[in-house]
Amino acid sequence: MKAAAIGVRVHSGWGALVAVSGDTSAPQIVDRKHIVVIDPTKPGAKQPYHFAESMAIAAAEKHISDCAAASNRLALAILDAFLSDLRGRGCNLAGCALLLASGRALPPLPDILASHALIHTAEGEFFRRIFREAFEKLCVPVTGFRERDLDTETMSRLSALGRSIGPPWTKDEKTAALAALMLLEKN
Repeated sequence: MKAAAIGVRVHSGWGALVAVSGDTSAPQIVDRKHIVVIDPTKPGAKQPYHFAESMAIAAAEKHISDCAAASNRLALAILDAFLSDLRGRGCNLAGCALLLASGRALPPLPDILASHALIHTAEGEFFRRIFREAFEKLCVPVTGFRERDLDTETMSRLSALGRSIGPPWTKDEKTAALAALMLLEKN
């Protein structure tokens, strides 16, 4: 079995996942996927804090909680299938490298909903938590990496690797792959 790690870069409602093996001198892309972790039929699921901005606090809490429950179910099912596929291809998963933002603690919900900047921050944290919890429920250890701490030299080498797997080879995928390689080297 070959050691592999999954890198994840999260957006509102979806994430770019890249499974890698090898190391920074000879990385190999095992698989890559964009997965959606929201119910598109649920109003406000993609941006739960934006949608809750004008609600009473109790209604906002319920909306955010309902969105989290639905996203948790979707993430768990999709990631379980992704992990099974990787294991079926002979990958021994070292863990998940989850890309993080600044990591500032969020204030209480009323303060978040009163600030547009905090609403964006909260939504980023919301979806990172969805991915973290799903991987942890699937017994995959999660390590966070702040995006600004990633190695730019290795990132440029990963750009060239994209030619071997074909387009698209997006910034999301490159960044997720780099975080996964950093996790492999750390282990």
